[in-house]
Amino acid sequence: MPVPAEPTVLHPMPGQPRVLLRPLVKSPLIEVGEYSSYSYDDPDDPTAFETRNVLHHCGPEKLIIGKFCALGTGVRFIMNGANHRMDGPSTFPFPTMGGSWPEHFDLLTGLPNRGDTVVGNDVRLGHGTTVMPGVRIGHGAIIATGAVVTSDVPDYGIAGGNPARLVRTRYDDRDIARLPSVARWDWPAEHTTEHARTIMSGSIADLEADAPDAPHR
Repeated sequence: MPVPAEPTVLHPMPGQPRVLLRPLVKSPLIEVGEYSSYSYDDPDDPTAFETRNVLHHCGPEKLIIGKFCALGTGVRFIMNGANHRMDGPSTFPFPTMGGSWPEHFDLLTGLPNRGDTVVGNDVRLGHGTTVMPGVRIGHGAIIATGAVVTSDVPDYGIAGGNPARLVRTRYDDRDIARLPSVARWDWPAEHTTEHARTIMSGSIADLEADAPDAPHR
């Protein structure tokens, strides 16, 4: 019988740098679904993802990444803590620089906050992608190498550029509406293993037919 991959092992392939993020992250402000992974070939330390790839994360907003996402080397999430005041002559964060300047720390409160950053399930983020605060990236989306994602990307959209723009969708609207109802990312691990070829290369009809709750099963 085929054996499912283990979702709690840090390095799913021994001797390779790729890491699974769920067993890696410790911050309560980061939520990651099973099997989502980072990097085939990060030349530094892929296990430092939480500090090197999630930047300016001083809360309270969350970074939420769904299941079965593949994040390329150098993917960065810029969180709301990167915001500076823009309503005065200077954007410099004086209260963070010591001396008596912290007395004015109130000037850094109430800055714009776009809320949680959310990445759906089955998302591919290409090498060097930057995701800005509060962005929602839909299920099954693909983000091109080097893209800077400043606004939401719909389910099964393909986006690229700086700022990222929707290039096209992977399916038509009718099929896109069908896919989340199959929710293949919620299938039991054993069932996913059994139907891996359908998941990777089958049609939507094939996926629906192989779903655990399909009428014929």
